[in-house]
Amino acid sequence: MGEPPGLLRPNYFGERVAQSYDDDSTDMFSPLVISRTVDFLADLAGDGAALEFAVGTGRVALPLSERGVRVAGIDLSPDMLAQLAKKPGAERIAAAQGDFTSTRVGGDFRLVYLVYNTIQNVTTQDAQVECFCNAAAHLEPGGCFVVEVGVPQLRRLPPGETVRVFSFTESRVGFDELDVAQQLGVSHHIWLGDGPRHFSMPWRFAWPAELDLMARIAGLVLRERWADWGREPFTSDSPKHVSVWEKPSG
Repeated sequence: MGEPPGLLRPNYFGERVAQSYDDDSTDMFSPLVISRTVDFLADLAGDGAALEFAVGTGRVALPLSERGVRVAGIDLSPDMLAQLAKKPGAERIAAAQGDFTSTRVGGDFRLVYLVYNTIQNVTTQDAQVECFCNAAAHLEPGGCFVVEVGVPQLRRLPPGETVRVFSFTESRVGFDELDVAQQLGVSHHIWLGDGPRHFSMPWRFAWPAELDLMARIAGLVLRERWADWGREPFTSDSPKHVSVWEKPSG
């Protein structure tokens, strides 16, 4: 697929993070989560090809390819791609290293998808718009771009406070530092197993309406929005959404 272009964003998923990524994300690897995600995406892909932005270690790409969908992927981290390459079936995934806001791969795709809040790893509005534009550039007419991302939980943040704990167990503590005015946050993850480990990275949050506008800039239109991969209705209380934008055929 050619040489990766210059990377536009820092790579927070180096060797240490990549080696423990699957073990640290066990909830996202549960059979129920994977089956619902893959069912949703396979239905949209049909007999066409799919492209995953931030393919990572292949959590979604590998089972999707097992369903007979031709899958390609882009990831910023060579270490995450190295973990993917070790897994059975990795030879079916056409993986390229690069920044998914700008890296182009060959072919047209029925489906482009970006899951697990990863749109937030792009920390400027301009770059998030470029992500939508890059997705649109890869899509065939009638194809869809799917994003799974959390809804900003600002109602849980009392006035004057800037920190929100999202995980607190015997083995893990997670909390966000939030700058509401700038729509920015930093997530901190601390694991307390055999010696504490700490991982932090910045992110940018956006409301669904802002993402819809980014899609319009890229020439995409909202087709559907759900609260989860099981197509539960999206409401004001939904903590996340799975949104589908379509590239018009005309």
